[in-house]
Amino acid sequence: MSRSLAGAVRMIMIQTHTHRIKFPPVDAQDLSQSEAYFYVTEGGEEQRFRFHDYDKIYARPGLYEQVFYDRLKCCSPEKVGEVLNAAVTASGESIEEMRVLDLGAGNGAMGEVMKGYGASRIVGADIIEEARAAALRDRPGVYDDYHVADFTALRDEERSRLEGWSFNCLTSVAALGFGDIPPAAFFEALRLVKVGGWAAFNIKETFLDSSDRSGFSRYIRKLIFSEHLELHHLERYRHRLSLDGEPLFYFALVARKTKHLPREMLRRVADS
Repeated sequence: MSRSLAGAVRMIMIQTHTHRIKFPPVDAQDLSQSEAYFYVTEGGEEQRFRFHDYDKIYARPGLYEQVFYDRLKCCSPEKVGEVLNAAVTASGESIEEMRVLDLGAGNGAMGEVMKGYGASRIVGADIIEEARAAALRDRPGVYDDYHVADFTALRDEERSRLEGWSFNCLTSVAALGFGDIPPAAFFEALRLVKVGGWAAFNIKETFLDSSDRSGFSRYIRKLIFSEHLELHHLERYRHRLSLDGEPLFYFALVARKTKHLPREMLRRVADS
């Protein structure tokens, strides 16, 4: 079965659970991405969910896909996978050689893309148990392991287990820059990737604007233009639609880790 057909079959299986979804009126749609919300009717009653209420959304099979992929046309897992595959192939390597840490894995959309490309090993990581439960429910067999952990405060046992996978690739999709994954967590995940390994992720387009002085924005700009990463691909694309139907643009980035990241690097960025 082809990668695209396998993904389509999996999506159909997930979406056997359909939900009655309603977006807020137009006059309430001028909200930031972190404030956006929608309604779901359950048992005759409307319940309000913020877009980042992941625990509640993942607990309902098919709801995440219905909102973000069907209604809002999110294409980021496929896009990040596509540009990573192109960059790796152009370097004479193959995703089939990758041992992937999928940070902010959620219910497994990016893991499924990497599985489709034939990644050797895929390990998911998220901070909430509901994400792991949803990934095992919706996409069984995609992950070789799935860690529920706070990457800003990894225990020695957790770190040792993760190091045992000898990761040479980090992916993170639709999870960076909104407080879901703070700079320190992304930094620790990248430290787990071997020198010479790859990182592929996406970020909102404003995070690369020098006028954005948020901690995550400053960290990402310093990191991707530092001696520790070699940028292989940077592309602006439409991540998804907003509630009012306008395109939301992100950057897809692919880079190779060229040097070990010293712990003091994160502190220097924070102090700058």
